[in-house]
Amino acid sequence: MARRLVQRPNIRELLKEYRKARPWIMIKELFMIALSTIPYALTVNQLLVPHAIVGGGVTGLCEIIYFATKTYVPIWLSSALINILLLVIAAVTVGKSYALRTVWGVMWLTIWLKVIPIAQIPLLTDSFMAVVVGGLFTGCFLGICFLNNGSTGGTDIVAMIVNKYHHLPMGRVLLVADMTIISSAFFLPTIQAAGTQGAIEKILFGLTYTFMSSTAVDWVMNRMRQSVQFMIFTQKPDEIAEAIITQAHRGCTFLEAEGGYYKQPMKVVTTIARSYESATIFRLVRSIDPNAFVSQSQVRGVFGQGFDPMANGK
Repeated sequence: MARRLVQRPNIRELLKEYRKARPWIMIKELFMIALSTIPYALTVNQLLVPHAIVGGGVTGLCEIIYFATKTYVPIWLSSALINILLLVIAAVTVGKSYALRTVWGVMWLTIWLKVIPIAQIPLLTDSFMAVVVGGLFTGCFLGICFLNNGSTGGTDIVAMIVNKYHHLPMGRVLLVADMTIISSAFFLPTIQAAGTQGAIEKILFGLTYTFMSSTAVDWVMNRMRQSVQFMIFTQKPDEIAEAIITQAHRGCTFLEAEGGYYKQPMKVVTTIARSYESATIFRLVRSIDPNAFVSQSQVRGVFGQGFDPMANGK
């Protein structure tokens, strides 16, 4: 019996569909960037400032200005002014697209810092729990912001530049850059009012907050970027490959193989996808060939079209 020929997907049609979907992808990304700034502003105004704890980044620097001027210069105003200056750097080094998204992120962060009031009584009365919960809360949403090609400005620009050219974890870069800002808060009169021991504790709380935030950023980004490799042994390789290409939007490769028991030639379909796409691929394989044998394995890094850009030397 002759094998049914499977019609290959039309590349022009796929590109046309992608161009149609692109505006909706842009809208989704802009929405997620705006959403991710809410926890950031909430943590600063409701947890850090009431406890006189300085976090990292430009907002940490703005906290220092806020305390040094005895609350005369609001955090949202200094944040907006400093980020406007830093946007020039983003436009030159990372690109105008990134700069425009940073404008969007900075705008919404400024709005939320203005709208959300600084609490007289913090949401969490325990300082340690405030920095742990606030760090995890902020870091998770900053990771989402980065995954949507966005930024809230400040030291995020430095981290994005380093990550673009050297592929170092963004959370680690943020941690190193923010330690200087947090440590400089030691000399603030507001911090010194707690005594030397109390001032050291507040610095340690600020470092703990930054550590928790950067750890959460790395966890979210690594989780979403984690990739898997599939090897699919099936009697319907063409149908499964077509489904993966057209519905999961992932490329496939045929490997020529021979069964060890029946000694019959066969095609093995192999593909690489993100971990969160695994369920889709399993569903496609199961719907076409329930008797297929599927091997899934984790891969350490995937570079190329559809994944991370290839760095120099890789």
